[in-house]
Amino acid sequence: MEGEHREGQGGDGGGRRHKKTIRRRQPGEGPSTAAPEVPPVVPMEEETVPAAGNDDEPFGPKKSELRSRLGWAVIREIYDSLPDFQVRRLEGIGFGPFLRLEELAPDVALIQALKERWDPECHVFHFPWGHMVPTLEDVVRITGLRVDGQAVTGTTYTSYQEPVERLLGLEVRGERSSLVQRTALQASLGVASVCRQTGEGQAEYMGRMTEDAKATMAEEEGDAADRDLRRFLTLVIGKLILGTRGDPVGCRCLPLLEDLSSVGNYAWGAALLAHLFDSLGTSSRETGVAGFFPLLQVWAYYHLPSLGRRVARRRGAVPLLQRWRFCREERSLWRQVTLVHDTLDTIPFGHVRWTPYVGEDDATQPWVERGRPYFGRDIWLHCFNTVVPLHHRLVARTLGLHQAVVEFPTRQRAWERPGRSFRGIQWVTDWTVRVREQLDDWERRGKEVVSDATNDEDYFRAYARRYGVQLDPEGRISSLEGILHSTIQQRDDL
Repeated sequence: MEGEHREGQGGDGGGRRHKKTIRRRQPGEGPSTAAPEVPPVVPMEEETVPAAGNDDEPFGPKKSELRSRLGWAVIREIYDSLPDFQVRRLEGIGFGPFLRLEELAPDVALIQALKERWDPECHVFHFPWGHMVPTLEDVVRITGLRVDGQAVTGTTYTSYQEPVERLLGLEVRGERSSLVQRTALQASLGVASVCRQTGEGQAEYMGRMTEDAKATMAEEEGDAADRDLRRFLTLVIGKLILGTRGDPVGCRCLPLLEDLSSVGNYAWGAALLAHLFDSLGTSSRETGVAGFFPLLQVWAYYHLPSLGRRVARRRGAVPLLQRWRFCREERSLWRQVTLVHDTLDTIPFGHVRWTPYVGEDDATQPWVERGRPYFGRDIWLHCFNTVVPLHHRLVARTLGLHQAVVEFPTRQRAWERPGRSFRGIQWVTDWTVRVREQLDDWERRGKEVVSDATNDEDYFRAYARRYGVQLDPEGRISSLEGILHSTIQQRDDL
């Protein structure tokens, strides 16, 4: 699993405003005291209104000026409006637990700090104590989405106009596009025209939205009900699971929705992880993370509780995302990101929870048992024209094993990667043929991760050689080696 097969995706093309990003503090460098030149940062599909700052603090979004564009609340209202027979169909598909999740306020600073520690070659995060990465077990436990079954792949087309018109009764954004307007999709489900009235509370507003959606939905099974379900699934998949940074909704999944009886056979949770990895690997100039970023947030809550970013919401609830909420802060985004960076550099080894799910009552999570054959394995993840590796062998400690020295992966593409504005629609491509080797790996369930190491010291030395130079090109490798030595001592003292 040394290469990476994918076509670029995600940019809107055309001109963009130049954005500066928050400067990352280098290893060995003390906490920042001078304010870097940073304009308002718009991470993770958040909209901001410029906030006034002062000479010691750069402008940045504050909590009241962030508005999530995941569309989570709208999708939940539509779900609650569906007739009972449609809800049963979604349960059969396996989307029920995911659609019942409560909205999670985005922890922008945490997600941005994690993105800056992403290694796009190894597809893992790098920390002073070694590699970490969300796995398929994390996905299924946190979201409830299926990670077993058929890979989410197939043929991508130069135009989706015909299937969108035939299956959804809508128009695509352009003749050569894989996008459909979100407002048109929501309008077809009865919610786009709902406007909040002056003095109206949130409950009354959402209630009116639910009533409008109910009036639009087909009440009996048939072609109209199938069309409603495809529209809803397109919104869920294109806006939440495989969401993009822009407002339009991707419809590459539509060919897989033609036969509604087979939708539940696909590993949508694995596709979510592949899409998220792809987004994390974008340029450091892009502070946003497309896709279902709440997965990263809750993953960090479980594995790095010392960050102190989580607050209990519903103890014992499943999927696990239900259990937590983010306690918003009054401090600016810049100060929060700096604080998270400082904390990540000083978390003791003993405070990292490598196996946080020990003792979980899996009887209340049947989706976990279904995905278990895919846990703890090196495997290729598929999401149409995005095919990325999950190098679980780099995080063997999540399996209760010592971390052995392994050859760190490097990128080896079979072709030059196009720019980010390329959406993979220049030609029709059958990915079941183009990445046959990687698809065969998925169907074989990858390769089980094992380790006969009796300690982690050799791994730490190799890790320091790789990232000490890479993170600090000015030769201050000793700073990282010192942190790693301290980490080893902390581990031995446990």
